[in-house]
Amino acid sequence: MSGQRVTIGVDIGTTSVKALAADEHGRVSARVRIPHQLRVPAPGQFEHDADEAWRRGPLTALAELDRFDAAAVAITAMVPSLTAVDDHGRPMTPGLLYGDARGRRACGTDATLLTGEAAEFLRWTVGQAPEARGYWPAAAVANYALAGEAVIDNATAGTTYPLFDGSSWRTAPDRMPRVAAPGSAVGEIRSSGAVLAAGSVDAVCEQLVAGADSNGDVLVLCGTTLIVWATVADYREVPGLWTVPHTAPGKFQIGGPSNAGGLFLGWVDRLIGNAAAEVDPRRVPVWSPYVRGERAPFHDPDRHAVLDGLDLTHDAASVRRAAYEASGFVVRQLVEMSGASAARIVATGGGVRVDPWMQAVADATGLPVQVSAVPEGAALGAAFLARMAAGWESSITDAARWAATERVVEPDPAWAGAVADRYSRFLELAEQRR
Repeated sequence: MSGQRVTIGVDIGTTSVKALAADEHGRVSARVRIPHQLRVPAPGQFEHDADEAWRRGPLTALAELDRFDAAAVAITAMVPSLTAVDDHGRPMTPGLLYGDARGRRACGTDATLLTGEAAEFLRWTVGQAPEARGYWPAAAVANYALAGEAVIDNATAGTTYPLFDGSSWRTAPDRMPRVAAPGSAVGEIRSSGAVLAAGSVDAVCEQLVAGADSNGDVLVLCGTTLIVWATVADYREVPGLWTVPHTAPGKFQIGGPSNAGGLFLGWVDRLIGNAAAEVDPRRVPVWSPYVRGERAPFHDPDRHAVLDGLDLTHDAASVRRAAYEASGFVVRQLVEMSGASAARIVATGGGVRVDPWMQAVADATGLPVQVSAVPEGAALGAAFLARMAAGWESSITDAARWAATERVVEPDPAWAGAVADRYSRFLELAEQRR
């Protein structure tokens, strides 16, 4: 792509840092993936070695990408996250991640204190490192490592509410990162002189370039976390679901994150190993897939997994198919709860490379699944925001032109009846927990 105006997006994910270079048409010229460890030191705890994942990971990714001609770079990351840093911006404490038990309010906590997952993360981290220079999310750690700027975007800051009230930090403001608008220029990359752009939340960056902008589109982010967003024309409130503004003017997204994504499916893979045999549609058990509690729609950290209906006729392939179906059932459940008139699913994220997962989502929902051509959607969306900082774009909504479909997966009619029966059982298992 010699002569093309290239920018870079870097996505700090749960199990790896992904980075790519894209031209003005969203075509990817280079990509890298730097894996890091997801640590579960105790039941209910969920963390990174923040130095490995948030500081060294982005530095390594940028070096291995080897596109020093890029005009701008933007970081995106999962939320919420938090670590304490020293005077050199190096993490001093574990990098706490969404859903970690240390983000729950302790019994007896003073009711006058700010509460919420991010506030509890801060309270725990301050207790571990009271003399730290700062308390930063993943994106701030990476931005400081790349450009000496402890900065995050206002969407990331907004996920820490009530710590950030929309205009300022309400606690330890001198030790929290600077906040800037997504796509704004906030610094200069040390290694290349490229512009550092403020990025955004990973799910926002995915959505920018997915093309799921019409009423009835359902965006499914198939990463370590499964995230489901149905596009609707009106604001609506549904218990257990979140409603947020869409980047398309006048539209909203309703849905939320679930633990029934790659976190659950990877765990199943580790249990049963490789299993590629043919499966009888009628001979599949039912997973209630909550090996780490559940987020939307239950918001129940103590919910547990169940494998229902298992007998001696089932093999590893049947159990794996059941796991993929369970992920699809969560998508269907969230869409049905939203009240959206779903027409199609747009799937993005690393999981789109797993064909049986995409087929099971189509079968479980009865909807065609349009698989994004660039699985690293969050990094691609960040690369578009970097274009804004470079002065080459003026509107976030123009990112929709980068949306591209690799293939369409249709529901298999041979599975329809049996899948419908298992979905009913899936819902029954969820109600039993209640």
